[in-house]
Amino acid sequence: MDRGLIESIRAAVDASPADVALRLHLAELLLRANQTDEALAQLGRVLQLDPTCARAVELIAATREREPVPSTEFDWEELERELGGLAPAMLVEGEQSDEDAWEVERQPITLADVGGLYEVKERLEVAFLAPLRNPELRHLYKKDLRGGLLLYGPPGCGKGFLARALAGELRAGFIEVSINDVLDMFVGKSERNLHDIFMTARRNAPTVLFFDELDALGRKRSQLSNNAMRTTVNQPLHELDGVGTQNENVFVLGATNHPWDVDPALRRPGRFDRTLLVLPPDEPAREAIFRTHLRERPVAPIDLRRLARATKGYSGADIAHVCESAAEKAMIEAVRGGEARPIEMRDLEAALTDVRPSVDSWFAVAKNVVSFANTDGTYDDLRTYMKHRKLL
Repeated sequence: MDRGLIESIRAAVDASPADVALRLHLAELLLRANQTDEALAQLGRVLQLDPTCARAVELIAATREREPVPSTEFDWEELERELGGLAPAMLVEGEQSDEDAWEVERQPITLADVGGLYEVKERLEVAFLAPLRNPELRHLYKKDLRGGLLLYGPPGCGKGFLARALAGELRAGFIEVSINDVLDMFVGKSERNLHDIFMTARRNAPTVLFFDELDALGRKRSQLSNNAMRTTVNQPLHELDGVGTQNENVFVLGATNHPWDVDPALRRPGRFDRTLLVLPPDEPAREAIFRTHLRERPVAPIDLRRLARATKGYSGADIAHVCESAAEKAMIEAVRGGEARPIEMRDLEAALTDVRPSVDSWFAVAKNVVSFANTDGTYDDLRTYMKHRKLL
């Protein structure tokens, strides 16, 4: 091996330290010259600059498969620390760091446990359930189940509960993913976490993979100044419809309160290409929510229908708060009087005066969106609802 060539490339790398291709070429030359230690150090730096560099991964894996290198020559644990916890074996395509790293739940609830929301359940039936129950017709009409469904609407309206109910309806596993499960301080680890989550879902199919607060994970890249976050947004795009991606019987759902902040690339066909508006519960749903939250508490005769009529515009979370406040009022009175008593209608009515709907601020933001940023008709269903409620 021409030592002069290595020295020339090393000097070029020192002059352009961010040049990934040049540094990778230097690593290959060093490996051919049996200078393994420096080659691995250069490969580690390559992966810090570009966590998706497949050639660097191949070279690290190939080097480790050779005869063991004495620890005095190279410290694999040190390399793992440099790569932010990604050991070379973890980086080999097809290998997993930990098959049990993500919990797959089984949901005991179904859509029958969701009170009201008939339009929402009908849309879920069309999007997922009907094609699954009729595979022959699905094949006849070439109905593709690829892609995902994005649930959007005001906070506290049961998007997560609907996702769990859908998993129960499908008798599928359920994996809930939040931004805290994905983001990591080390470069490349967030993308690795996303890949592991999808691989867990594929191994345990049928699975409902639910991304809560998708706008936090998949924010518009034009709004991001951090290159690491931009790379993280790219990863779900690859997992959803990348070359060689196998998502058979993996049903991907996302939930967001701010769909206008989700990167447009995530909304393209084959990704989160179907949207479903989840609004504050209608009257039958509100009655069911009151019944659920009062079921295991001591209650006097309660007029649930009257409560449901009085809470128009309340979210499910608001109604849960009303029940909690009413229980607190009854408990405080019991403590002061020294005798337990049931929750009465007066407690709930008093709670209603204290707890106001929390979704008004959301509709104030949505008003601007449907008025000035709905040129493609994405939010026509929201516009219709707001007009009906005289919010526009």
